[in-house]
Amino acid sequence: MVSLGCPKNLVDTEVMLGYLQREGLTLGDPDTSRVVIVNTCGFIDQAKEESVNAVLEQVRRKEAGEIDRVVVAGCMVQKYGAELAAEIPEVDHFIGLDELEKAPAAALGLPSLPRFTAKPLATRLYDDLAPRVLTGRRGYAYLKVAEGCNNPCTFCTIPQMRGLQRSRTVESLVREALSLEAQGISELVLISQDTTRYGEDVGLGREGLATLVRTLLRETSLPWIRFLYAYPKTLHASVLALMAEEPRFVPYVDIPLQHVSRRVLAAMQRGGDPESYARMLAGMRETVPGIALRTTFIAGFPSETDADFEELLSFVKDVEVDHLGVFPYSPEPGSGAEGLGDPVPSEVKAERCAAVMEAQREISRRKNRLLKGKVHEAIVEGVSDESELLLEGRLKRQAPEIDGKLLVNDAPDGFVPRPGTVVKVRVTEAHDYDLVGRIVT
Repeated sequence: MVSLGCPKNLVDTEVMLGYLQREGLTLGDPDTSRVVIVNTCGFIDQAKEESVNAVLEQVRRKEAGEIDRVVVAGCMVQKYGAELAAEIPEVDHFIGLDELEKAPAAALGLPSLPRFTAKPLATRLYDDLAPRVLTGRRGYAYLKVAEGCNNPCTFCTIPQMRGLQRSRTVESLVREALSLEAQGISELVLISQDTTRYGEDVGLGREGLATLVRTLLRETSLPWIRFLYAYPKTLHASVLALMAEEPRFVPYVDIPLQHVSRRVLAAMQRGGDPESYARMLAGMRETVPGIALRTTFIAGFPSETDADFEELLSFVKDVEVDHLGVFPYSPEPGSGAEGLGDPVPSEVKAERCAAVMEAQREISRRKNRLLKGKVHEAIVEGVSDESELLLEGRLKRQAPEIDGKLLVNDAPDGFVPRPGTVVKVRVTEAHDYDLVGRIVT
């Protein structure tokens, strides 16, 4: 299995692996397997290009006799499946977002399964009864609390691929959380397209996320519970209040703002302005002392002027969030912004992205230096890929895969680095994004 894209896509990959295992199929590394499933991402141009290249690489291997079958799944199939099926005849099966349980039939090449199977709009909502095989040595797992999205952002076509928001029940999520805990998971990361809107569609109101987290804290013993992907308009005060009260609810909010210019945000159909966003972030810091904040921006949206970008860059320097990502605008066919064209040159987008990240690099380095010499709770993920002499992990302020990491170069004699072990670490070195520390007892 080759899994590309976001954590939500990774959960789909793990569910497909569960269906394959349940049917008695042997799971292995893509380099040694005879059948390879590529779970694609279709969000931005870079992700789509990576997905197409991954598919073509497996097609090349099939033509060379290294593998027998190629199956393609995921968001690209949901959005472009018919075109892909016509353009890449060497692929044996294409399965959409609602057809994850058909992965075994596709892998086996059952003649009863059509070569292309995907509904026009995804409506599926998996639950805790779906089999799932966790991937990698991590000590954490993602819990997908909902599917789809109701937000009308003009740069995005996710609602057209994954449908409108559909929340799982609290009971189903608790059962899956308990199952993940029984498998040795120490950190549960709640995800969806708009996690702060969890439960609105099933009668939980605007406090649905707080209700869910409170229940998970009561019903499990998981040391860390984190959530990702807050929408500015739907982040309810109850979530922050709970975060301030409960040490197991990680004081971390990932809230993609996308831009701060009032004019650009209006064109994105998001609303907002730099003043209200600055007040919102300041309020979070006041309610939850020590909270780590992450955001994401888009540079080069069709209506972005030099003045709009300078407003964004000034905001980045003024508010000093802990973690930040910025992406060049990627025009999406079928999106609300499609008619605006793509007037900002690619080189200008790249320059703007680089300017934002350079400003953030200085902020991150300065914030990391403030951590030096202090003791923090950390989760150990195992031996580092950089060196067998180092352990790798994260502080609470570092989310999996997207933020910096913690490298541990000193541990007590006999310490066994089981993924998910929660320890106390004294930070001894601070770099631009990563930290170095030693375990203390």
